[in-house]
Amino acid sequence: MGHCTIQVTNPNTVPMESTNKPDYQLLIFTGILLVIGLIMITSIGVPKSIQISAPHVLYPSCDDANVDCYLLFKRHLSRMLIGVAAMFVVAKIHYKLWEKISVWLFGGAVVLLFIVLILGSAFNTFAKSWLTLFNTSIQPTEFAKIALIFYLAHWFEVRRADIGNFQHGFISFCVITGGFLLPILAQPDLGSAFVITAVAVGIYFAAGAKLKHLAIGLVMAIFASMIILGFATHVRERFKAFVSSSADCREDYCWQTEQATIAVGSGGFFGKGLAQGVQKSYWLPQASDDFIFAASAEELGFVRTSLLVLLYGLIAYRGFMIAEGAPSGFAQLTAIGITLWITAQAFINIGVNTDLFPVTGITLPFISYGGSSLIATLIGIGILLNISKYSSHAGSFNRRRYSGARPAQYRRH
Repeated sequence: MGHCTIQVTNPNTVPMESTNKPDYQLLIFTGILLVIGLIMITSIGVPKSIQISAPHVLYPSCDDANVDCYLLFKRHLSRMLIGVAAMFVVAKIHYKLWEKISVWLFGGAVVLLFIVLILGSAFNTFAKSWLTLFNTSIQPTEFAKIALIFYLAHWFEVRRADIGNFQHGFISFCVITGGFLLPILAQPDLGSAFVITAVAVGIYFAAGAKLKHLAIGLVMAIFASMIILGFATHVRERFKAFVSSSADCREDYCWQTEQATIAVGSGGFFGKGLAQGVQKSYWLPQASDDFIFAASAEELGFVRTSLLVLLYGLIAYRGFMIAEGAPSGFAQLTAIGITLWITAQAFINIGVNTDLFPVTGITLPFISYGGSSLIATLIGIGILLNISKYSSHAGSFNRRRYSGARPAQYRRH
C-alpha cells in the first residue's frame, strides 16, 4: 500500500496544435486579482511613494511638484503590463518546449542563484537576493521556481520506474531539491525556500512517492529547521516573536507581526474604506509589499478580504482541474507544481499577515508591489493556460492508492 498511479497518454500522441480554448476562468480570476492589486497599491502605496520620490522634503505634500504620490502605482502598472504581455506570449508556446529545455533551464537557474551570492544586493533586508541590471533589480529566485518545476516534472517523467525506490527515487530527489535550495538558504531567503520545498514535495507526492519516504523527509526537514534556528539569529528572533507575541513589543523582530495583527483587527467586518488606513503610514513596515494583505484588511475589512482568499482558492481549483485533464505526465506535474507554487505562496503570506505563521518575507501573488514575483507568477499562469488548451474535460490524471501495485507505475493508453 502507499503507492500512486498516474495514467498518462503516450507523448507521441500529444497534438502539437489544439482547437481547445484556454481556461478563461483561470484568466478571469487572475485578472480580478491584478485589478485588486492595482487598486490597493494606489491606496496603500502613497506613504512609500512619498518616501521614495521626495526623501529630503521636510513637509511633503501631493501638491508639491517634487513629490510623486503615485510613484508605486506607476511602477507597479508598468511591471504588471510587462507581466501580462509575458503571460500571453508564454500561453502561445507549446508546453513540450519547456520539457525539451528543462535541464538547461534548471542548470542556468542554479548558476544564477550562486551568482546572486557573489554579486547580489540586499536592499536593506536580511537576504542578499537581488541582482541589479540596467538600473533594475531582479530577484532570480522567483524565476528559478519555474525552472525547478520544469526539471522535476521532466525528471519524474523520465525516471518514473524509480520514484518508489529509496536510493534512486527518494535520495535522488533530496539531492536535487537540497542542492537547489542551498544557495537560496545562503542568501538567506527562507520564505522562498519554504515555498520551494512545499512545491517540490507536492510534485513528488503527485508523481507517486511512498508515504514512508515522505515521513522520512519530514523528519529530515524538522532536523534541518532546528539547525537553521540555532545558527540564524534573525530566523530565531522571528520564530520567538511568533510563539510568544506581545502587544507591547517594540523590537524589530516582532514589530511587523504585531502591527499587522492590529491592522487586520482594526478593519473589522467592512473596513475603514480605501485610503483611510492608518497602519500603512506610520506603523506597518512593507505595507505595500509583504504585508499588503494586512494593510488591505484594514481598509477593506473581513468580508471583502474573504473574497480575496476565495479567488486564490478558485485559482487552485482551476489549476488542479487543468492538471487532471493534462495530456502527459510532464504537463500534469508542471500544472500541479505551478498551482501549488502560486496558491501555497498566497496562503503562507496570508498566514503571516494574520499571525498564523512566522514572518517569511514572501509576497502575495498578483497583489504585492514588486516586479520579479509579479512577472514570474504571470508567466506561470501563461504556462497553465497553454496546458489547458490540450487538456481534456474528462481528465487523464487518476491518482489512487491500492495494494499490490508497482511503485509509481505509469500505464500508457
